Amino acid sequence: MKKGVSFLVTVALMALASSLASASDPSPLQDTCVAIAEPKNAVFVNGKFCKNPNLTKAEDFFYSGLDKPGNISNPVGSAVTPVNVAQIPGLNTLGISAVRIDYAPYGQNPPHTHPRATEILTVLEGTLLVGFVTSNPENRLFTKVLNKGDVFVFPIGLIHFQFNIGHTNAVAIAGLSSQNPGVITIANAVFGSDPAIDPDVLSRAFQLDKNVVKNIQSRFWYDNN
Repeated sequence: MKKGVSFLVTVALMALASSLASASDPSPLQDTCVAIAEPKNAVFVNGKFCKNPNLTKAEDFFYSGLDKPGNISNPVGSAVTPVNVAQIPGLNTLGISAVRIDYAPYGQNPPHTHPRATEILTVLEGTLLVGFVTSNPENRLFTKVLNKGDVFVFPIGLIHFQFNIGHTNAVAIAGLSSQNPGVITIANAVFGSDPAIDPDVLSRAFQLDKNVVKNIQSRFWYDNN
């Protein structure tokens, strides 16, 4: 009898430990969330205020225009058309969004990361060289040439890119696992931050002459999103 009770207690403790170990905070949907003691100075977190369900309508879950190409006449030769909670209010709390990406010949969606989402991309037209880099210390590059109908996944938070290696325009559609995935374009963030990062920091980090860093920082950093 004692052995049976002991076994049940052990199982119960293991189940409790397992539930605690698997528990986690919800993923943030904004870049920062500073704790505040005074509620009247607080803001709504992780989403938006919810509409009265009795006032909800079909238009809250609808978006029109993803068939229209973006303007790819820019320095990077690409344009991203987002469809997230800002465009479809009904996406609030659903943890999903989409984008259309248009590429000029030899245009690219520069190295960037989505801090809050995994991305799955499908090529609709053209040929893309895509890839992502794993975290330190390996920094392993996974890359693939995609043609029409091919699908590729970019894991959450990892730096990734797409490059149109064809002679014609290319188009892709991607789904992301967040209503607000966020995007950090690496070059823009590092060399185009406001205010600028101290050139001495970037000079040592990238092993570049300080004047070279200043020259890079002085350029216009285009945002294709």
